[in-house]
Amino acid sequence: MSAPPAVRKLFVTTALPYANAAFHVGHMMEYIQADIWVRFQRMRGHQVHFVCADDAHGAPIMIAAEKAGITPQAFVAAIAAGRQQYLDGFHISFDNWSSTDAPENHALSKDIYLALRRNELITTRTVEQFFDPVKAMFLPDRYIKGECPKCGAKDQYGDSCEVCGAVYTPTALRNPYSTLTGATPVRKESEHYFFKLSDPRCVEFLSQWTQQGHLQTEVLNKISEWFKTDEDGHGGLADWDISRDAPYFGIEIPDAPGKYFYVWLDAPIGYLASLKNHFDKGGAKALGEPRTFDEFMADPATEQFHFIGKDITYFHTLFWPAMLHFSGRKTPTNVFVHGFITVKDEKMSKSRGTGISPLRYLEIGMNAEWLRYYIAAKLTAKVEDIDFSPEDFVARVNSDLVGKYVNIASRVAGFVHKHFAGQVLPITDSQFAKASIDRLQALAGPNSDLERELTYQYDAFEGLPDPVLMNSLRSWADELASLYEQREFSKAVRAIMDLADLVNKSFDFAKPWELAKTDQLAKLNAVCLATLNGFKLLTIYLSPILPELTAAAARFLNVASQRWVDIDSPIRGGHRISEYKHLMQRVDPAMLEALLAPPAPPALLPGGEAIAPEIAIADFARLDLRIAKIVAAERVEGSTKLLRLSLDIGEAKPRNVFSGIQSAYAPEDLVGRLTVMIANLAPRKMKFGLSEGMVLAASHADEKAQPGLYLLEADAGAAPGLRVR
Repeated sequence: MSAPPAVRKLFVTTALPYANAAFHVGHMMEYIQADIWVRFQRMRGHQVHFVCADDAHGAPIMIAAEKAGITPQAFVAAIAAGRQQYLDGFHISFDNWSSTDAPENHALSKDIYLALRRNELITTRTVEQFFDPVKAMFLPDRYIKGECPKCGAKDQYGDSCEVCGAVYTPTALRNPYSTLTGATPVRKESEHYFFKLSDPRCVEFLSQWTQQGHLQTEVLNKISEWFKTDEDGHGGLADWDISRDAPYFGIEIPDAPGKYFYVWLDAPIGYLASLKNHFDKGGAKALGEPRTFDEFMADPATEQFHFIGKDITYFHTLFWPAMLHFSGRKTPTNVFVHGFITVKDEKMSKSRGTGISPLRYLEIGMNAEWLRYYIAAKLTAKVEDIDFSPEDFVARVNSDLVGKYVNIASRVAGFVHKHFAGQVLPITDSQFAKASIDRLQALAGPNSDLERELTYQYDAFEGLPDPVLMNSLRSWADELASLYEQREFSKAVRAIMDLADLVNKSFDFAKPWELAKTDQLAKLNAVCLATLNGFKLLTIYLSPILPELTAAAARFLNVASQRWVDIDSPIRGGHRISEYKHLMQRVDPAMLEALLAPPAPPALLPGGEAIAPEIAIADFARLDLRIAKIVAAERVEGSTKLLRLSLDIGEAKPRNVFSGIQSAYAPEDLVGRLTVMIANLAPRKMKFGLSEGMVLAASHADEKAQPGLYLLEADAGAAPGLRVR
């Protein structure tokens, strides 16, 4: 192995997860990829600051919090409280986790914006957008629906059609309506702030920066398309709208009351903010960094790396480096882009049984490192999707990880404990070590894949057994280090498993069971010592991928925690190993079936209906249930089912609601009663008039066989308008 490299100072991040839902398996794939790379760098002796944060701003979070009757901060905190079980469960080694709503991000976002403004890269212009007159807010694209302007499909979102694939602006929709209130939006003008990405300075800088080795080839090819313009000058880099109007949950733009940074401006700045939070809390000093955050980031030797998914490439390879450069800050050393994860070559779908819940994975007792190993075995440095195949998963873990690597420890441990009381002896029979050369030559053969790494040279014995085997395994150290550095994890895994094959074959070829039977203990001792050293080297090589398994393996070997330099510190005669305990179970295919199976249909309850599919708390929060007082009720002419109810929920005027409860209640018996209504249901136009909500009532599934309607009531003392939670 070559001399260890000089100590590097690394700042590493993953993309910030949006704080409106729990982690999905795509998050875990990215975190595992980054964590493997970070652990490798730490094993090499480098100083790494690995941080992330919740992406906490934006209209979706504001609206969800409002519907839940809590503040956006409380809503985000509830989501963030569930993060650690995933990170701990899959052994993700972040040094710090923060939030984009933290004070550090507010301050840094404003500082960067003001620097860009001083650099004359901020401009304003008037834009026309859809405005919800009921909600009194401008509507983001995903809160507008209508008919596709291309194919006429109904209920399509404001940016693209899911039927024909057309892409358009929200104002192009036919018969648009707000998904928040059901109201018809109106066009309204507003002054917006823009980052001038089209400025010649930005174009020139990005043209150079993108060509300087910061990006993968596939990413660079894609970016080149974004720079192109047609014969009329259309296309090319466009200015970026970085503002949103109140009401909005975010960071207010300096000197612009009622204007807020668009979430994608402050989200990547959250990387810096989380690192600053880490420094300010003293976490960096604990890792050996005595400088302040500003001093660390000003150091030209500091390297900055971002792991992201391919869907957010535009923001991270154009806007982000330009924002950093023109605000006088360090630009990324590399942006590492990865693909998505599919299941059985399909996009994940919970209803079709092709989804993977990371929490479900842990809850049913699956080993987190099975998934870490499987993902590593599929990941390359390219922007490629990886597929989760249950059959391949079982085969790779059981055959490779357990059958090859773990098997070595279990095989050699029995001989060491039975014949040497757990302590390998100093080597005295050097002739056996010399003979091992011939043995390995026979194993490799003239055309073997192992021919490259076997040198077939006998060096000074120095008390070590099987020098050819050890040299073979050690000779891969630099190449494996290079593969880890380049994120070619699948190639590294393949090479390590080939080396595990070599150790196993060497052990088999020596026939230790026959050596034991014929009392050739000196040779048996040499075989065991060589095999333990082979297992130790494999353990070091696998440590970035499998931190818990290799830590257990190190305890079995009775060696210190694994570092890359320990490759040159072999186990010698006289070393005592610990009692062997089973290191890893095989995958039970039934576990995969349980993981991937769609939820079983629940049993029917009294009333003839099963429990509906499980929802998240955020789904429930979308329902605004209110106590309603029935101030008037009357039959609807022309209907045998409906009653017209006038409901007081504390607003300026009562709501008009049509309810199909005429068969169970006389209008005069309802006046004055307290019930529960859905207050945020989109108004429904009926031939009898507009219905502005829905009252809640219980009934049997088969109302004809078991008639009966039961209006929900509230206890005395409840006041109209109280939120039901």
